[in-house]
Amino acid sequence: MAINNRYEFMFYIECVNGNPNGDPDMGNSPRVDAEDRHGYITDVAIKRRIRNYIQTAYNGEDGMDIIMKNATNINKNIALAKEKSGADISAKDKNSVYKARQKACSMFYDVRTFGAVLSTGPNAGQVRGPVQMTFAKSLDPILPVDITITRMCSAENIKGATSYEDYVKAESEADEDSLRTFGRKQFIPYGLYEARGFISANLANETGFDEDDLKKFFEAILNMYEHDRSASKGTMTVVSPLIIFKHVGTDTCEEQRIRQAKLGCASAYKLFKLINVKRKDEVEYPRSVDDYNFTVNMSGVPNGVEIGFLTNPYNEIVWNKIPDGCDIKLNTL
Repeated sequence: MAINNRYEFMFYIECVNGNPNGDPDMGNSPRVDAEDRHGYITDVAIKRRIRNYIQTAYNGEDGMDIIMKNATNINKNIALAKEKSGADISAKDKNSVYKARQKACSMFYDVRTFGAVLSTGPNAGQVRGPVQMTFAKSLDPILPVDITITRMCSAENIKGATSYEDYVKAESEADEDSLRTFGRKQFIPYGLYEARGFISANLANETGFDEDDLKKFFEAILNMYEHDRSASKGTMTVVSPLIIFKHVGTDTCEEQRIRQAKLGCASAYKLFKLINVKRKDEVEYPRSVDDYNFTVNMSGVPNGVEIGFLTNPYNEIVWNKIPDGCDIKLNTL
């Protein structure tokens, strides 16, 4: 069964000497707000890493395939879903499209989680996913740095070369300096980014996003950068617990309480304000998560909402209290 509760969640990503999300329109420089110089990481960049983790951890399991894979044509997977639904690939009637849409949701984890446009080739309609995320934004302005690096070898394609010996000959005749090249590397010394997200129980009912999917999603968030290491990314880590707001309802009538849990008991804006992260007064240029104070207004949590903390992807969520042994120093207001 699909989930029956609305959720909001937030977490913090630390980037040390890396490029958290390059902008191809700006020479792959780290993305930055032109007005206030705060950095940001796009929602699609975060979703990509969640998809990659799910693909790595649950490859081959029923219903855990990913439709948005690297260097693939999604129309291939749409056609597969349509075939498995029993509909003709070229069929465009509402019933065929709906059956293919439902089949795609059952086959592909990212479709039933984030949604997808499935009408780019064989028509399987469109899916509005229950999980949506904002851009992650740095708490302080960032400083994009562009440095020159030297590669001690060449990657020149020798015209007319048809064998290994041709390349050996060209290398022996070349000047030593011509066999070295320069490149560029863009990074930031440090950035702490806040990411926020939303999970709709009503939309989950449409895609079949269930409690097991939810657990895997939270697991993927905490693990996503642990399996996405590269020289360009520096050190990127989800350094905070996953902070989760769960709407449970307040009414004594069970039917009405379930309705409240799906629709929510407080605005997301008010819930996110319960978490306050501020750079310590004595720190001018932050270089560590320890340069910030994290406070949680536990007494301000509204009726009908529970606040939870997930510090380890394989542990249970700790509800309504700050967990012991938390990696990040959380304090109550």
